[in-house]
Amino acid sequence: MSLTKADMAVKVAQELEIHQLLAKDLVSAFFEEIKQQLEQTGEVKISGFGNFELKEKASRPGRNPKTGKTVMIEKRKVVKFKPGQKLKMIVS
Repeated sequence: MSLTKADMAVKVAQELEIHQLLAKDLVSAFFEEIKQQLEQTGEVKISGFGNFELKEKASRPGRNPKTGKTVMIEKRKVVKFKPGQKLKMIVS
């Protein structure tokens, strides 16, 4: 099962007994803040949940599955997530 921002907004609205549009704005603002912090500092630490970190992947050779041709995959930035100890205990 996947969890969407809309699902989260519904849950927040129910938990906090607020209007669903306000909950949607809260959820959107939360994720926007995470994105901005990743852009600015390259990391976000959420206590009791985990850490998001911006890493750069080096360029590397790859293969086009359709043609079988070798191509260079450009270097890129990716977001890595490392769960915190509390989250690990809950899900294990």
